[in-house]
Amino acid sequence: MKNYLVGGAIRDQLLGLKVKERDWVVVGATPEQMLAQGFTPVGKDFPVFIHPSSGEEYALARTERKSGHGYHGFHFNASPEVTLEEDLLRRDLTVNAMAKAAGGPLVDPYGGLRDLKGRWLRHVSPAFAEDPLRVLRVARFAARYHWLGFRVADETMALMQQLSDSGEVAHLTAERVWKETEKGLSERDPQVYFQVLEQCGALQVLLPEFARLRGVPQPAAHHPEIDTLEHQYLALKQAADMDLPLPARFAVLLHDLGKGTTGPALWPKHIGHEERSAELAEQVALRLRAPNEYRELAVLVARFHTHCHRALELKASTLWKLFRALDAVRRPQRLELFIGACEADARGRLDFANRPYPQADYLRGAAAAMRALDINALRERGFNGPELGAAIDKERIALLKEYRQACQTPSP
Repeated sequence: MKNYLVGGAIRDQLLGLKVKERDWVVVGATPEQMLAQGFTPVGKDFPVFIHPSSGEEYALARTERKSGHGYHGFHFNASPEVTLEEDLLRRDLTVNAMAKAAGGPLVDPYGGLRDLKGRWLRHVSPAFAEDPLRVLRVARFAARYHWLGFRVADETMALMQQLSDSGEVAHLTAERVWKETEKGLSERDPQVYFQVLEQCGALQVLLPEFARLRGVPQPAAHHPEIDTLEHQYLALKQAADMDLPLPARFAVLLHDLGKGTTGPALWPKHIGHEERSAELAEQVALRLRAPNEYRELAVLVARFHTHCHRALELKASTLWKLFRALDAVRRPQRLELFIGACEADARGRLDFANRPYPQADYLRGAAAAMRALDINALRERGFNGPELGAAIDKERIALLKEYRQACQTPSP
């Protein structure tokens, strides 16, 4: 019975990066032996245990054989006779197929160190094509390590294309797609996750509403990049550079889907795309089973992002309608997420990354002015029920008018 540190911990150590979690593989052991040593079983499909002291995961060395469609279509063998090399052979990428025992040498039977130095994401064996989830995992690793120069090897991209074309990717459950996509959105270069999926054909299978933005033109004056999908990638990069929370990044991802439904005769204009985008954002979020917080914000950003861009021009009554739709009085954090997503959209255009976006502070100031209303004072004046609601609307619009006028008045 021997324990080896494996996978991401070895990879990140060799890259000089901080190791976030450590996983172990155990060779030559049975589940009974692990239980006898105080390990807690947690694996559903194959034997995985939690160490009684460190809380780290220890999995018995195993092999796997394809037995059906999708992520769960495998038969596993975790007998004590399975070798370390056999366990590493089933892993996705060579850079994840290295191991090391405490005080021992690096075990690297499949060239992981070579590919780490060459900055290649390369599959370990042809068995890679048996698991469609690996398409999303490779895209996620490409997004995570893009800043270090990593790219997907051509032969691995070919296998990913094969999985997309064969229909295997379509068998992935919504939960698995969402889990990997959420992780992809959290990476340093989230746009790369979707670019890799587009390159191998998986984007067209999993997010066709997003993929069909390719080749859809926009007015060059506002979008020098022209192509709508390129704009989406630039906006996602801006969202990451701004360190926006995940709900805002998801909203950026879905904010312009309606442009994919504009008839070519109307190009490059996209009149009314906001409402179409909101409807599609709702559908996609529900299909992916994204959290309600993500879905609600995505729909709001899709519907009102052009309001944010035109904030300096909006009438006080229109501003109040926007704030009311956002529930900005009770949910100031949602307003911040909305503003952040809209700013990423505005900056996510060719050569627009460093342009000022005064709309952000203008909306924050307007929200502060609106929240200054003393509702108790209205009650003391005798307003109640529906009359109180109408009075609140009227007074908040008045406060927004004052704010707007103050912003427009030149300083002496």
